[in-house]
Amino acid sequence: MLFRDRMHAGQVLARKLRQYANRSDVLVLGLPRGGVPVAYEVAREIDAPLDVFLVRKLGVPHHRELAMGAIASGGVRVLNEDVVNSLRVKQKAIDRVAAEEDKELKRREQAYRGNLPPLDLRDRTVILVDDGLATGASMHVAAIAARQQHPAKLIAAVPVGAPETCDRFRMEVDEIICAETPDPFLAVGVWYDNFSQTTDAEVRKLLDRASHQQPATSRR
Repeated sequence: MLFRDRMHAGQVLARKLRQYANRSDVLVLGLPRGGVPVAYEVAREIDAPLDVFLVRKLGVPHHRELAMGAIASGGVRVLNEDVVNSLRVKQKAIDRVAAEEDKELKRREQAYRGNLPPLDLRDRTVILVDDGLATGASMHVAAIAARQQHPAKLIAAVPVGAPETCDRFRMEVDEIICAETPDPFLAVGVWYDNFSQTTDAEVRKLLDRASHQQPATSRR
Protein backbone atom coordinates (compact mmCIF):
# COMPACT_ATOMS: atom_id res chain seq x y z
CA MET A 1 0.00 0.00 0.00
CA LEU A 2 1.29 3.47 -0.87
CA PHE A 3 0.42 6.11 1.73
CA ARG A 4 -0.31 9.62 0.53
CA ASP A 5 1.55 11.12 3.48
CA ARG A 6 2.09 10.58 7.20
CA MET A 7 -1.40 11.80 8.08
CA HIS A 8 -2.94 9.19 5.77
CA ALA A 9 -0.62 6.55 7.23
CA GLY A 10 -1.78 7.47 10.73
CA GLN A 11 -5.42 7.08 9.75
CA VAL A 12 -4.71 3.62 8.35
CA LEU A 13 -2.73 2.63 11.44
CA ALA A 14 -5.49 3.88 13.76
CA ARG A 15 -7.86 1.26 12.33
CA LYS A 16 -5.52 -1.40 13.70
CA LEU A 17 -5.71 0.17 17.17
CA ARG A 18 -9.46 0.51 17.61
CA GLN A 19 -9.46 -1.82 20.61
CA TYR A 20 -7.62 0.90 22.55
CA ALA A 21 -10.15 3.66 21.79
CA ASN A 22 -11.79 5.69 24.55
CA ARG A 23 -9.70 4.26 27.38
CA SER A 24 -8.41 6.52 30.14
CA ASP A 25 -5.18 4.53 30.60
CA VAL A 26 -3.95 4.86 27.00
CA LEU A 27 -1.19 7.28 26.01
CA VAL A 28 0.07 7.72 22.43
CA LEU A 29 3.73 8.73 22.07
CA GLY A 30 5.12 9.87 18.71
CA LEU A 31 8.80 9.51 17.90
CA PRO A 32 9.90 12.89 16.51
CA ARG A 33 9.90 14.09 14.07
CA GLY A 34 8.33 11.86 11.43
CA GLY A 35 6.37 9.75 13.87
CA VAL A 36 4.42 12.68 15.30
CA PRO A 37 2.04 13.31 12.36
CA VAL A 38 1.28 9.57 12.33
CA ALA A 39 0.77 9.51 16.09
CA TYR A 40 -1.45 12.61 15.94
CA GLU A 41 -3.92 10.83 13.68
CA VAL A 42 -3.82 7.71 15.85
CA ALA A 43 -4.46 9.71 19.02
CA ARG A 44 -7.29 11.65 17.37
CA GLU A 45 -8.98 8.53 16.03
CA ILE A 46 -8.85 6.57 19.29
CA ASP A 47 -9.46 9.62 21.50
CA ALA A 48 -6.24 9.37 23.50
CA PRO A 49 -3.74 12.00 24.70
CA LEU A 50 -0.64 12.61 22.58
CA ASP A 51 2.91 13.36 23.63
CA VAL A 52 6.41 12.81 22.24
CA PHE A 53 9.13 10.38 23.20
CA LEU A 54 12.57 11.68 22.33
CA VAL A 55 14.91 9.31 20.55
CA ARG A 56 17.93 10.07 18.36
CA LYS A 57 19.58 7.66 15.98
CA LEU A 58 23.36 7.28 16.19
CA GLY A 59 24.60 7.28 12.61
CA VAL A 60 27.86 5.68 11.54
CA PRO A 61 30.51 8.39 10.92
CA HIS A 62 30.67 9.29 7.20
CA HIS A 63 27.54 7.20 6.61
CA ARG A 64 25.03 8.81 8.96
CA GLU A 65 21.96 7.14 7.45
CA LEU A 66 23.22 3.78 8.71
CA ALA A 67 22.25 3.36 12.37
CA MET A 68 24.81 1.97 14.78
CA GLY A 69 22.48 2.61 17.70
CA ALA A 70 20.28 5.23 19.32
CA ILE A 71 19.81 7.29 22.48
CA ALA A 72 16.71 8.38 24.38
CA SER A 73 15.83 10.79 27.16
CA GLY A 74 17.07 9.63 30.53
CA GLY A 75 20.56 8.73 29.34
CA VAL A 76 19.59 5.49 27.61
CA ARG A 77 22.01 4.35 24.89
CA VAL A 78 21.69 1.20 22.82
CA LEU A 79 24.26 0.06 20.26
CA ASN A 80 23.90 -2.27 17.31
CA GLU A 81 26.94 -4.39 18.05
CA ASP A 82 26.81 -6.12 14.66
CA VAL A 83 27.15 -2.77 12.84
CA VAL A 84 29.77 -1.43 15.26
CA ASN A 85 31.90 -4.56 15.02
CA SER A 86 31.57 -5.13 11.28
CA LEU A 87 32.58 -1.54 10.50
CA ARG A 88 35.12 -1.41 13.35
CA VAL A 89 33.72 1.84 14.73
CA LYS A 90 35.94 3.07 17.55
CA GLN A 91 34.59 4.02 20.97
CA LYS A 92 35.78 7.62 20.58
CA ALA A 93 33.75 7.95 17.39
CA ILE A 94 30.68 6.48 19.08
CA ASP A 95 31.02 8.89 22.01
CA ARG A 96 31.45 11.85 19.68
CA VAL A 97 28.32 11.02 17.68
CA ALA A 98 26.38 10.33 20.90
CA ALA A 99 27.38 13.71 22.35
CA GLU A 100 26.22 15.51 19.20
CA GLU A 101 22.89 13.69 19.18
CA ASP A 102 22.38 14.28 22.91
CA LYS A 103 22.57 18.04 22.32
CA GLU A 104 19.90 17.75 19.63
CA LEU A 105 17.76 15.52 21.84
CA LYS A 106 17.82 18.07 24.65
CA ARG A 107 17.06 20.91 22.20
CA ARG A 108 14.03 19.05 20.92
CA GLU A 109 12.88 18.21 24.44
CA GLN A 110 12.78 21.92 25.23
CA ALA A 111 11.29 22.88 21.86
CA TYR A 112 8.48 20.32 21.95
CA ARG A 113 7.67 19.94 25.63
CA GLY A 114 8.94 23.19 27.15
CA ASN A 115 8.38 23.21 30.88
CA LEU A 116 5.97 20.29 30.96
CA PRO A 117 6.73 17.73 33.68
CA PRO A 118 8.54 14.54 32.65
CA LEU A 119 6.38 11.80 31.18
CA ASP A 120 4.91 9.37 33.68
CA LEU A 121 4.30 6.04 31.98
CA ARG A 122 3.78 3.90 35.08
CA ASP A 123 0.68 1.67 34.77
CA ARG A 124 -0.27 3.25 31.43
CA THR A 125 -1.00 1.46 28.17
CA VAL A 126 1.65 3.14 26.03
CA ILE A 127 1.56 3.14 22.23
CA LEU A 128 4.90 4.11 20.65
CA VAL A 129 4.36 5.35 17.09
CA ASP A 130 6.82 6.00 14.27
CA ASP A 131 6.37 6.43 10.52
CA GLY A 132 8.01 3.08 9.76
CA LEU A 133 10.42 0.37 10.89
CA ALA A 134 13.54 -0.32 8.84
CA THR A 135 16.33 -1.44 11.18
CA GLY A 136 14.15 -0.53 14.15
CA ALA A 137 17.02 1.14 16.02
CA SER A 138 15.01 4.16 17.21
CA MET A 139 11.97 2.12 18.24
CA HIS A 140 14.23 -0.38 19.97
CA VAL A 141 15.82 2.21 22.25
CA ALA A 142 12.45 3.90 22.77
CA ALA A 143 11.03 0.60 23.98
CA ILE A 144 13.95 0.04 26.35
CA ALA A 145 13.63 3.56 27.77
CA ALA A 146 9.85 3.30 28.12
CA ARG A 147 10.14 -0.06 29.90
CA GLN A 148 12.18 1.61 32.63
CA GLN A 149 9.02 3.53 33.65
CA HIS A 150 6.98 0.34 34.12
CA PRO A 151 4.00 0.82 31.81
CA ALA A 152 1.18 -1.69 32.18
CA LYS A 153 1.44 -2.54 28.48
CA LEU A 154 3.87 -1.40 25.79
CA ILE A 155 2.83 -1.37 22.14
CA ALA A 156 4.93 -0.44 19.11
CA ALA A 157 2.85 0.66 16.13
CA VAL A 158 3.90 1.71 12.61
CA PRO A 159 2.16 2.00 9.24
CA VAL A 160 4.87 0.03 7.44
CA GLY A 161 7.85 -2.09 8.43
CA ALA A 162 10.36 -4.61 7.21
CA PRO A 163 8.88 -8.07 7.87
CA GLU A 164 11.94 -9.33 9.75
CA THR A 165 12.07 -6.21 11.93
CA CYS A 166 8.39 -6.45 12.83
CA ASP A 167 8.86 -10.13 13.71
CA ARG A 168 11.83 -9.32 15.94
CA PHE A 169 9.83 -6.75 17.87
CA ARG A 170 7.40 -9.42 19.06
CA MET A 171 10.10 -10.23 21.61
CA GLU A 172 10.73 -6.59 22.60
CA VAL A 173 7.26 -5.21 23.32
CA ASP A 174 3.94 -6.59 24.51
CA GLU A 175 2.38 -6.01 21.11
CA ILE A 176 3.74 -4.97 17.71
CA ILE A 177 1.43 -3.59 15.05
CA CYS A 178 2.82 -3.15 11.55
CA ALA A 179 -0.09 -2.20 9.30
CA GLU A 180 1.88 -3.17 6.17
CA THR A 181 4.90 -5.48 5.85
CA PRO A 182 5.91 -5.41 2.17
CA ASP A 183 8.58 -7.79 0.93
CA PRO A 184 10.98 -6.65 -0.39
CA PHE A 185 10.83 -3.71 1.99
CA LEU A 186 13.59 -1.46 0.54
CA ALA A 187 13.07 1.64 2.74
CA VAL A 188 10.36 3.46 4.71
CA GLY A 189 10.15 6.39 2.29
CA VAL A 190 9.42 4.11 -0.66
CA TRP A 191 5.93 3.50 0.73
CA TYR A 192 4.96 7.17 0.95
CA ASP A 193 3.94 9.39 -1.94
CA ASN A 194 4.98 12.40 0.16
CA PHE A 195 7.79 11.67 2.61
CA SER A 196 9.03 15.22 3.07
CA GLN A 197 10.79 16.02 6.33
CA THR A 198 8.61 16.97 9.28
CA THR A 199 9.69 20.28 10.82
CA ASP A 200 9.92 21.36 14.45
CA ALA A 201 7.13 23.85 13.78
CA GLU A 202 4.85 21.10 12.52
CA VAL A 203 5.57 18.97 15.58
CA ARG A 204 4.78 21.84 17.95
CA LYS A 205 1.60 22.67 16.02
CA LEU A 206 0.32 19.09 16.21
CA LEU A 207 1.14 18.75 19.91
CA ASP A 208 -0.62 22.04 20.66
CA ARG A 209 -3.65 21.03 18.59
CA ALA A 210 -3.82 17.65 20.33
CA SER A 211 -3.61 19.22 23.80
CA HIS A 212 -6.62 21.39 23.03
CA GLN A 213 -8.61 18.50 21.62
CA GLN A 214 -8.16 16.25 24.65
CA PRO A 215 -10.29 16.76 27.79
CA ALA A 216 -8.27 17.46 30.91
CA THR A 217 -9.53 14.25 32.52
CA SER A 218 -7.71 12.20 29.85
CA ARG A 219 -4.31 13.38 31.11
CA ARG A 220 -2.57 12.21 34.24
